[in-house]
Amino acid sequence: MIQNTMFSTQALKPLQLQANKEQVTTTPAESLSNFGSFLENAIQQVADQEKNSNMMSDKLLLGQVNVDQVMIASEQALLSLQLTTQVRNKVIEAYQEIMRTQI
Repeated sequence: MIQNTMFSTQALKPLQLQANKEQVTTTPAESLSNFGSFLENAIQQVADQEKNSNMMSDKLLLGQVNVDQVMIASEQALLSLQLTTQVRNKVIEAYQEIMRTQI
């Protein structure tokens, strides 16, 4: 089974209400910075998987790895790129929907 390591499995767990914990407030600038760094890290991970896929292809030519290892690395890079593309498309759709909103 191929697993996408771009996002941790912690993000897939259901959200739990944390009513009894103190609320952490952030300013909009801090939120934007946090979101920006999250996106930067995600894109860097996609680039790293692409580099890993290329490195595995080179190792295959040298006879250092098996074909199945190269295929797994290639599919992981492809899935990460597809996920990134879909997230980008959803963000663009959300932005366009906001811009169409009548005030």
